[in-house]
Amino acid sequence: MAVTWLWAGFIAVMGVMLVLDLGVFQKKAHVMHVREAAIMVGIWWTLAAAFALAVYFVYGHDKAFQFVSAYILEQSLSVDNLFVFILVFSFFNIQPENQPRVLHWGIIGAIAMRFVFIFAGLSLLGASHLMFYAFGAVLVFTGGKMMFAGDKPMEPGKNPALHLLHRFLPVTEGPHGHRFFTRLGGVLHATPLFAALVVIEATDLIFAVDSIPAALGVSSDLFVVYTSNVFAVMGLRSTYFLLAGSMTEFKHLKTGVSAVLVFVGVKMIVKDFYHVSTGASLAVIGGTLAAAIIASLLSGSKRP
Repeated sequence: MAVTWLWAGFIAVMGVMLVLDLGVFQKKAHVMHVREAAIMVGIWWTLAAAFALAVYFVYGHDKAFQFVSAYILEQSLSVDNLFVFILVFSFFNIQPENQPRVLHWGIIGAIAMRFVFIFAGLSLLGASHLMFYAFGAVLVFTGGKMMFAGDKPMEPGKNPALHLLHRFLPVTEGPHGHRFFTRLGGVLHATPLFAALVVIEATDLIFAVDSIPAALGVSSDLFVVYTSNVFAVMGLRSTYFLLAGSMTEFKHLKTGVSAVLVFVGVKMIVKDFYHVSTGASLAVIGGTLAAAIIASLLSGSKRP
């Protein structure tokens, strides 16, 4: 019964926040300044902390640690999404006052996709124990590749989803307010806002291929994995507007994230031979990312 109430509470909180976000905070298109973004980030961190406390009282400390670990992990993996947002908004020349609207709907799409991915991942793990080794190998490979590969800038104009959009709808040029679609000469057109949304959703789909196995490496509980992912994703938009001007400072964070992916992958591979406690996992994940952030702040150079 307590678990049912926890699910209900989670759905209620997310529903209320989404309604407030679109119906109140974004009722009038405006630029989200640093102060507003900082307040929203603080609200999301507070809600996540309160929910972790609720998980502790219902499930116990182990599940609560899993929630916090998965939340921190998803937050760190989302850093590359923030760079993607900058590139996409610049490529499509999205005005600052319309960027929150694009990210709002992009996040709703990400929440839906993550549920499908997480459910599919858990089904695969339940169908065959060998999938733990497969997911672990994917994470080790991805982490190693990320660590030693250079920063290759994304090219939004070459995104396959954008090419697919062009096959079905013509895309206009220039601003059209906050609208995703408009009619020109009686013909329905997609605006640059919708094109940017399509590219952001397609990119998030690619990122989910890495982030979902990583979360499943922390916990195999649908409730823990999904709620921690959603809390992290819901706060992503505010984090973007808070850090948009300083994200290049975190030069070593990518290395820290790579090391965490390798750690989680190895943890999945050796789980039958060596058990890493949830507390130890949280310490390694949190400690590694904290060290990467501190090293970035102490370093004078910036990420390209």
